[in-house]
Amino acid sequence: MLRYLQHLGYEVTYVRNFTDIDDKIIRRANELGEDPLSLSSRFCEEYLVDMNDLQCLLPTHQPCVSDHMDQIKDMITQIIEKDCAYSVEGDVFFAVEKSPNYGQLSGQRLENNRAGERVAVDSRKRNPADFALWKAAKPGEPSWESPWGPGRPGWHIECSAMSAQYLTFKFDIHGGGIDLIFPHHENEIAQSCAACEESSVSYWLHNGHVTNNNEKMSKSLGNFFTIRQITERYHPLALRHFLISAHYRSPLNYSVSQLESSSDAIFYIYQTLQDCEDALLPFLEVSLKEGTGQNGNLVAITADAQKCISRLHEDFENKMSDDLNTSPLLTGVFQEALKFINGSLVMLKKKQQKKQQLSLIRSVTEVKKEVTEVLRILGLLPPCTCAEVLQQLKGKALKRAGLAEDDVMRLIEDRAVARKSQDFKKSDQIRTDLSARGIALMDVGKETVWRPCVPVEKEEKAKTAVEEATPPPQTASS
Repeated sequence: MLRYLQHLGYEVTYVRNFTDIDDKIIRRANELGEDPLSLSSRFCEEYLVDMNDLQCLLPTHQPCVSDHMDQIKDMITQIIEKDCAYSVEGDVFFAVEKSPNYGQLSGQRLENNRAGERVAVDSRKRNPADFALWKAAKPGEPSWESPWGPGRPGWHIECSAMSAQYLTFKFDIHGGGIDLIFPHHENEIAQSCAACEESSVSYWLHNGHVTNNNEKMSKSLGNFFTIRQITERYHPLALRHFLISAHYRSPLNYSVSQLESSSDAIFYIYQTLQDCEDALLPFLEVSLKEGTGQNGNLVAITADAQKCISRLHEDFENKMSDDLNTSPLLTGVFQEALKFINGSLVMLKKKQQKKQQLSLIRSVTEVKKEVTEVLRILGLLPPCTCAEVLQQLKGKALKRAGLAEDDVMRLIEDRAVARKSQDFKKSDQIRTDLSARGIALMDVGKETVWRPCVPVEKEEKAKTAVEEATPPPQTASS
């Protein structure tokens, strides 16, 4: 989203905050015998490494809770002064009955919040739905001095205070997981409006979860994979492609077959771009010298190229402007653009008039620019070269196949020997065995090359699963 907003010309202030102190962090740190803030700092750094691998841009600000205690205490004081919060034995609770619009985001009714279900039972609360703004210090927990005694912030107040610090009380977009709508974001609205009546967020964007067997991935269920576990075997671009293959509000079910498909799609994209660079290189000097007409105007691109560029640009803008609908972006019109490039590269090998050749060269170049721009905005354009991306993808494929490149080259040689001796059964078996492991052999002239592919066995299993899940056709009688 950040890249797209910038592409549209907006000057974006992007804030991503880190909760570096809360109940779970304290509990985990105590189990490890580590300082909670040290534990948080270590994981924040590791998170940034993962985000960099996934081509995520750095935010304008990355505040941590522990660095903003003054702002948090100031906001709590404002809320108390507005008679919307109260202190009990060192704890400070927000009084939800003082928030007339409580439930506006989630649609939850205050009377539906029964004690012991969504909220903790605490007889000191005036209303069971009241939530903590400040928690009194407990033994073995970090704490900070405050007007209500030593303690630490409640979870919800942290986000409001840091948002107000960097974005003011009125800002455009607030994001988060769909599970945060209630109570977290609902409580944020209530406490922010209590501190400042003009507080508002124009758009709330809530993302669906990555699921495993249609269950939300979570540590408690033990059904999660870390980003690094996945990128050990798959290129980060393949993982990013997989993640944007569904609308951000929709759940996305993790599956190896989809990661394989995403990896294959990324390879095809970058092979097309590399082929384009290689094919245009011999013509580069000629096109620069002779690519303009007598009046200094560039040779016109073909009508088909103009149509391809216009369709791709319009399709991309329409879908991204429709609530960031990334799921169909790399299919359909985008694939047509790749096919146009590949088809044009074939045409370039044919003999033709100089003007036609120059027009074709410029046409391919302009379509490639539009394709590259789409990839850039989607975060699928890394700083390395196309050749390096292809090599990295091949390395991951070899790792998944449990092979070294020397093993593949040896098998290619064995296949060549088998074909020469007309042992086609052995030749076909070598090719089939490699395909089952995600390695495709392609005969290009007298040479055999290899590239990653979706393992054939996995393709067949996925197809069988779909067929088994599809009900038989129904017949109707009158």
